[in-house]
Amino acid sequence: MTPAGRRAARIAGLAAGSLMLSACVMGGGGTTKASDGKVSGKITFQTWNLKNDKFTSYFNGLVASFEKAHPGTDITWVDQPAEGYQDKLSADAAAGSLPDVVDMGPEAAYTLAKAGVLLDLNKADPKAEGRYAGKAWEAMTFKGLDGGTYGYPWYLNTGPSFFNKALFTKCGLNPGKLPATYDELFDQAETMAEKCSDTMMIARMPAIETFGEYGVPLMDARGSKFTYNNAKGVEYVERFRTLYAKKGIGEEALNNLQTKEVEEFKAGRLAYLPGSSYTLDDLRTTAPDVYKSLGIGPRISNGAPNMYLESLVVNAASKNQSLATAFATYVTNSANQLTFAKKASVFPSSAGTLDDAYFTKDDGSPATKVRRNSAAQVRKAAVWWPPAFSGAADSQTLREQIAQALLGKKSVKAALDASVRYSNERLKADK
Repeated sequence: MTPAGRRAARIAGLAAGSLMLSACVMGGGGTTKASDGKVSGKITFQTWNLKNDKFTSYFNGLVASFEKAHPGTDITWVDQPAEGYQDKLSADAAAGSLPDVVDMGPEAAYTLAKAGVLLDLNKADPKAEGRYAGKAWEAMTFKGLDGGTYGYPWYLNTGPSFFNKALFTKCGLNPGKLPATYDELFDQAETMAEKCSDTMMIARMPAIETFGEYGVPLMDARGSKFTYNNAKGVEYVERFRTLYAKKGIGEEALNNLQTKEVEEFKAGRLAYLPGSSYTLDDLRTTAPDVYKSLGIGPRISNGAPNMYLESLVVNAASKNQSLATAFATYVTNSANQLTFAKKASVFPSSAGTLDDAYFTKDDGSPATKVRRNSAAQVRKAAVWWPPAFSGAADSQTLREQIAQALLGKKSVKAALDASVRYSNERLKADK
């Protein structure tokens, strides 16, 4: 998935409206630059492509609530557009102008933490870990950087799988037995390819996170090198190669992005679509015919499903780290995360918040089914995308190498060897 696609997966479907936010703040830690621990002064808080009709009132209310609870504080909220966001983060960091509290995912955080730009929360706020779900905290803890944790987990997203059951029936498959694992998905995709020449099950190429879902060890235990060219990785891509040979994946899919996949599903030519809660609402309004025969299942995985994570990091050079950590903790505390999740199609990263009835009680509606299923997945999900894996260069190389394997220009093993070699050379050069 492209960086833009991953961002869309993180924030897809966030609802409009101002949130009633708790003024309770769990105290943030300080460092030598904020040793007095006072929550006062000024900081800048930056979000990523969230200043619009849906979110402006929310963030204005968030800031106002915090400032009211803490007289003498001044929070300036700024927002940056999605395009070129990571490049801007790097430029701001190099120029010494990175805001105090910044919204970013693990990949961007890894790059900046490696450069010494971000605050290590294990040292600055050692009690923070217990306030967040273990997998979320782990995702912001970087083995390759001495095990430091460089962000307060904010919100999570994963989603179910959507199926066009009418196509299952048309192509000789049982719509009552939707695939839940990759083996089941590939087996049914091959059957569909044999029965229907105008319909496909899969339109998305393998990505690093789906390697993880398949059960491929992505890196060594120390996080020092990539290993997805192992036997399990070869096995995974071989299933794609076999399906491509049977015309179960079209040549155009070799360069398909997520938007093309959605278009094909809405047009009734694709039987399987990984999605989110937002996808359900979108299909209801923009593809009513497909929606009538919609099947909903868990995210395809052979073990832990993938989830996406957004975090709030603190600039290590902030002149007011006590305020910065307090505000980041405030945005991500349990009360605010629960309120946020109830108003938006995301899931909380704060410890225990998924136990709320909102995520467990069933009212029989499709939307609630998606939310409950996704919440259940979050409990066992993992952020499979390694933060050291570049969203642009490494992803493009992996996609290009797999395309060559599917086209028969090289073996799957040779393709993955080339991709891993490139990723490891980049990793080594960045140290």
